[in-house]
Amino acid sequence: MKENQEGIYRNLINKYNFDKNQKALINYGLKEGLNVTWYAKPEFNNLQMEQIRLGLENKVNVSIYANPEFDYRQMSVIRIGLEKGLNVSYYASSEFNREQMVEIYYGLEDKIDVSKYAKPEFDTEQMRIIRYGIEDGIDPTLYSNPEFNADQMEEIRLGIKHGIDVSIYLNPSIKCEEMERIREELESNK
Repeated sequence: MKENQEGIYRNLINKYNFDKNQKALINYGLKEGLNVTWYAKPEFNNLQMEQIRLGLENKVNVSIYANPEFDYRQMSVIRIGLEKGLNVSYYASSEFNREQMVEIYYGLEDKIDVSKYAKPEFDTEQMRIIRYGIEDGIDPTLYSNPEFNADQMEEIRLGIKHGIDVSIYLNPSIKCEEMERIREELESNK
């Protein structure tokens, strides 16, 4: 390590109580010529530091996710999206958990309109069903309602996909099993 890097390293180590993993990441970053000030902070654990370091190495804008309110798994999804050139602004928010971020990421990767489901009021499964519908060319407007659980959304999506009138069971108070029964009956009478 160069003298200047050693000085930076010593100053950081003396200033904060980093564990051995954090120290190793800071040391590695300095050796690689990275701007470790992005992650050499006590509010980041070593896993978060690693995600920021990877982003710096891959030359992405780490300012989008170098935030302690993101856990390392959320940081990872944002970093990978940035590396792939995706518009991560749809999911780079602490309002989304990692699984929700992944669903939005998949939609962006498939070049679909994620604005229909990139909303914190939808859980991961609801987002997935809405995404499946969009991928199938179905307008999800009828079932992209957080009052429907994912199973109900799926029954509505399948009904639309199979060309039946879903208005008969388009009601959040109807259980998904009943929706399925109605859908199957309508499909058999088609």
